[in-house]
Amino acid sequence: MNPTGFDLPPLLAAWVFGLLGGAHCIGMCGGIMSALAFAVPPSMRRPARMAGLMLGYNLGRIASYMVAGTLAAALGTLITLAPAARVVLEAFAAVMLILMALYIANWWKGLLALEGLGRRLWRVIEPLGRRLMPVVRLPQAVALGALWGWLPCGLVYSMLAWSMATAAPAQGALLMGAFGLGTLPALLATGLAARALSNLIRHPATRTLAALVIISFALYQLGTLWPQAAHH
Repeated sequence: MNPTGFDLPPLLAAWVFGLLGGAHCIGMCGGIMSALAFAVPPSMRRPARMAGLMLGYNLGRIASYMVAGTLAAALGTLITLAPAARVVLEAFAAVMLILMALYIANWWKGLLALEGLGRRLWRVIEPLGRRLMPVVRLPQAVALGALWGWLPCGLVYSMLAWSMATAAPAQGALLMGAFGLGTLPALLATGLAARALSNLIRHPATRTLAALVIISFALYQLGTLWPQAAHH
């Protein structure tokens, strides 16, 4: 499944969606990145070390996304055993992209209800992260990032719907990996105190443009699915 309908390679599309979701990532996870950076003892806050730790957090986070993408796509293989189910699943993925766009632009927060479903799992995982604090070594950062990747997030859940629609575990993992890489600039900018870039990403005009691009992709995909739905 390619939700763009514009012959954009799926992995590139997933990366673009991650990049466009940067404003939401800063709002939700930026505080975590800043807190983790300030938790490092002042004597150890050398630029090279801090950059390594920030990358470590995100490497672990993206690895968790890929595991989740694999599981979602595996579920998709079961759902798409019926031919008509694939069309329904792809339509669901496109609708989730629209909800993602509304979320990014702060136009509608309906995905918060979906995040609530993941909070139960997070209540189990979050205490494990505390045991890794304070983080001063790269393996700690990767491990904490792997736990952080399960933080309830409507943006991630929207992309998991797309992974599920692929009904191919390897592709689902790669899509979530590409999406995670797309979110890197926003989170690294926050963690490394690149204030100018963070402000640009969070600007209302940037969020609006990102939302409109994602909505146009999703609507095009829904349009291509209509003939298939009519056929079934």
